[in-house]
Amino acid sequence: MSLTKKIDFALILKVTNANPNGDPLNGNRPRADFQGFGEMTDVCLKRKIRDRLQDSGESIFVQSDEKKTDGMTSLANRAKDKDVGLGADAFNAKKANKDDTAKKACEKWLDVRSFGQVFAFSGDGSSGISIAVRGPVTIQSAFSVEPINITSTQITKSVSGEGDGTKKSSDTMGMKHRVDNGVYVAFGAMSPQLAERTGFSDDDAEKIKAVLTKLFEGDASSARPEGSMQVLKLIWWEHNSKAGQYSSAKVHGKLKEIIEEKIKNKSIDGLIGDITEEKLTVTGNGASLKPEILDGF
Repeated sequence: MSLTKKIDFALILKVTNANPNGDPLNGNRPRADFQGFGEMTDVCLKRKIRDRLQDSGESIFVQSDEKKTDGMTSLANRAKDKDVGLGADAFNAKKANKDDTAKKACEKWLDVRSFGQVFAFSGDGSSGISIAVRGPVTIQSAFSVEPINITSTQITKSVSGEGDGTKKSSDTMGMKHRVDNGVYVAFGAMSPQLAERTGFSDDDAEKIKAVLTKLFEGDASSARPEGSMQVLKLIWWEHNSKAGQYSSAKVHGKLKEIIEEKIKNKSIDGLIGDITEEKLTVTGNGASLKPEILDGF
């Protein structure tokens, strides 16, 4: 059975002396917009959701290089492998039906039926098949509530990685960047209408809800040491119908109003104290929509 109720959610994240999402086209500096507000892309957040789901034993199609569990070297290999995937015939235009292949992919991989996936693999001659699956779970990029301060530090290695060792080579020098302090907010939603097409269920929604509170567990690195990334709050609005009681814009707007008020009064440090059920309840159409507020892991 597919998702029975529309769901909106928001994540409040804290960064302390870490690089939450580096930009490879800008020397891996933390991402920021032209106004100085920090950003974590939706792709970055979905990567962490996939990793946490994989850690909990779920079958994931888009696996990172560091967390491959099936030995497959590419998405095409994973999809076409007869043991871990659907088999090559499932992506042969002469032997398979697109809808059947999409259905099987959704049944097999949780991230496919959640976020969707484009299967565009070349075949022999005209045998290739292209399939687009539109997922019911959407998540926006996370942006800091205030402009961030980025600290850049020059680093050196004590041993040259290249050269004959008689003098330091160019690869001994480098830069590390960090966000000193920042609170980021991301919004997301789950659509029952799209869930009907992928088979995304209430149980699947609960699985994602469970990993959202511990998004950064097992994600430590040199750029993000243990304890430097934290989920402060997960706000979960569960509507009473598939159509939803209110638009996602109005639901998410309740949290945005609190943030804007705190910024206006220059009291953003007290933001978490204002995250209450009363202030985040949406009213106006007769039936109120109360959120469930969960602390981070």
